[in-house]
Amino acid sequence: MSSKTGISRRDFVKSASGLLIGFSLIDSSIAPEFMAAAQRGAVTDPKAARLDAWLRVQPDGIVRVFTGKVDVGVGLETALAQIVAEELDLSPDRVVVVMGDTSVTTDQGGTSASSSIAQGARPLRNAAAAARVLLMQLASRRFGTSIDELQVRNGIINVKGDPSKTVSYGDLAGSMDPNETLKVSGNGGGVNVEGPGKPKDPSTYTVVGQPLPRLDLPAKIFGRFQYITDVRVPGMLHGRIIRPASVGAKLVHVDEDSVKGIPGYVKIVVTKDFVGVVAENEWAAVRAAKALKVTWSAPIQAFPEQKELYEHLRSATPKASRETLKHGDPIGALANAAKKLEARYDFPFQSHSPMDPGCAVADVHMDGLTTVWSGGQKPHYLQKGYAELLGVPLEKVRVIWVEDAGSYGRPGYEDTGADAVLLSQAMGRPVRVQWMRADMTAWGRKGPAASFDVIAGLDEKGGVTAVQFTSRAFSAAQIHFLPQTAGNYLASELIGMPITGGADEFIEWGNRAPAYAFENLQAVAHVVAGFHDDGASSLGTTHMRDPNGPATTFAVESFMDELAAVVGTDPIEFRFKYMNDVRARAVLTAAAEKAGWDTRPSPKKSAGTGDIVAGRSIALGVRNGTYIGTVAEVEVNRRTGAVRVTRLVCAHDCGLIVNPLSLRGVIAGNLVQSMSRTLKEEVLFDRNNVTSMDWIAYPVARWSDVPAQVDIVLLNHPEIAPSGAGEPSSRPTPAAIANAIFDATGVRLRQVPFTPVRVKAALSSA
Repeated sequence: MSSKTGISRRDFVKSASGLLIGFSLIDSSIAPEFMAAAQRGAVTDPKAARLDAWLRVQPDGIVRVFTGKVDVGVGLETALAQIVAEELDLSPDRVVVVMGDTSVTTDQGGTSASSSIAQGARPLRNAAAAARVLLMQLASRRFGTSIDELQVRNGIINVKGDPSKTVSYGDLAGSMDPNETLKVSGNGGGVNVEGPGKPKDPSTYTVVGQPLPRLDLPAKIFGRFQYITDVRVPGMLHGRIIRPASVGAKLVHVDEDSVKGIPGYVKIVVTKDFVGVVAENEWAAVRAAKALKVTWSAPIQAFPEQKELYEHLRSATPKASRETLKHGDPIGALANAAKKLEARYDFPFQSHSPMDPGCAVADVHMDGLTTVWSGGQKPHYLQKGYAELLGVPLEKVRVIWVEDAGSYGRPGYEDTGADAVLLSQAMGRPVRVQWMRADMTAWGRKGPAASFDVIAGLDEKGGVTAVQFTSRAFSAAQIHFLPQTAGNYLASELIGMPITGGADEFIEWGNRAPAYAFENLQAVAHVVAGFHDDGASSLGTTHMRDPNGPATTFAVESFMDELAAVVGTDPIEFRFKYMNDVRARAVLTAAAEKAGWDTRPSPKKSAGTGDIVAGRSIALGVRNGTYIGTVAEVEVNRRTGAVRVTRLVCAHDCGLIVNPLSLRGVIAGNLVQSMSRTLKEEVLFDRNNVTSMDWIAYPVARWSDVPAQVDIVLLNHPEIAPSGAGEPSSRPTPAAIANAIFDATGVRLRQVPFTPVRVKAALSSA
């Protein structure tokens, strides 16, 4: 089954609901105090085996649902409400979802890997099914009938054919056994529970699959939503951090007299190279941070020249290497090939750069009891990391997730929280830390740069006989994506703690990109040591949205397009020749049909003629069982080098669709964000520092850059468990745009981003 929609620029904002998250209209003078219940009480540990750890039916019939997952702007709250409502035969507006509070929600590993529906919804679905059976059993005892004689509608149970015998879920709530136990399997993100009830067959769904408007949007649109920036705690101070003047610089001297005249200034906090100012109000903290005179040691030139980045990746001795895949005899087949094609692709460091620079509040008491309000995606891991940072038992720390301006990996929210923890510990009072734009863009964690070298052999008829694929990249887990250790934060590095928990994350053929069926194939991945990876570095790398996915797919799908061009075959037909996966074929076919694909080789015959040239092309993306086919249509100004994406068409198959309206919004947001990363985003640095400090040095897509038309084709498979949609549609965009530029100009771009300067240089050299 398929559902198709075309989105105009006017309608786009209605669909791309995730884009609204960066803005809050709340007047700070009327922002509510945001206090958690039992803040000073003992930190509880919800037991996954208890039904009431997952949901509780209240006397008013409202069902409160508890999940360790969090909604980072993709409509998860609404989808989970639909899933629970479906199993309970309840209206979704009767379901309240509580997220990411370590004191009241089970550890589900937080939100990551587009798994919140694929994995995180399973225990809630099963817990709701168990609750329904228990409620029906209570009703059957009350009425003296069998369960088969009962029916339920919107939380009201009655005996079939006898409307006088009616009872609500709320009426039965007090009779439910709070100690009802469930069978637990797995842990973290894979935890699941099973109870006496069997979930419904998807063919009977009436709530799941419906385009329910997102529950969070009205409050966000009308300025009533409470973000992390709205958290207020009595006695709270405001803090700012002064970063080293250059990477690796050591603190020499702090001139305290330089800030004493600032009204509201309270204190300077110094621990080794960690320097913070604390004040009674935010403006005083901002002024003090700017005015404080700090002397640092001479720069150490921790980075190479920016222009040498990719040569560094290719020439540096890897810290770790792995042959990720090999079959056949690729070396022998390449030696005997009638023709060879070689290409090199490069992908830059990129910054998360959320619209809001990040905020956290920490309240650390002398007895060790601590509450941290954070927008980080993984509250239970933060609880472990902050407990270790403070040197207190885990049960003394409570982390409460409060939504920030979107989060796709580790943008810096976890590090903001660590800053607040250290300042609060020093002051003995709650401290709120809000990063500035330069903190987030320059010092926030980065998506890693990567280089790819690909070579293919072809026979006399244009058939691919062998492929060798080599990736070289900084690890996307140099700073581990699970913030569970004390040495995992920028503040920790500045106070002298060694980085802990890092890992070598390899770029794998067929995992981060489509696995085409070539007879002879060898894929090798190398991880290169990060710059200044033993201390606080502004180029510390970690997970960014779809870690390594857009970069790897850019290389693989660009190369497939290059091969198709060499043999003079339509890009889709060429892919089909080396593709066995039915679902992969289906998304390419659906995208092509919606785009009105004209079957022909690339580049088009008129490529490169005229000042403004247009082209189209396609790319395939696969991620953890989700399939995406994206067609990009572009215009290239050959005089200026400017590229404009005029249309994007995305066919998306993630199995069962819970909420098509939210899904379209997630996909649309992914498409625009990945387009921005393709055309504009690149972290700039010199020998000492990251120099991308603002929206000028690190530009992102603006409203004027949004394509005139975005078409989304949803392929629904109710018989297949949902496989995730938060990240996959980011994956094919860079290759689709690169291939479309080639179709328009006949010139191949192999280095992201495709800035006007870079495009114009490529056109001139061609």
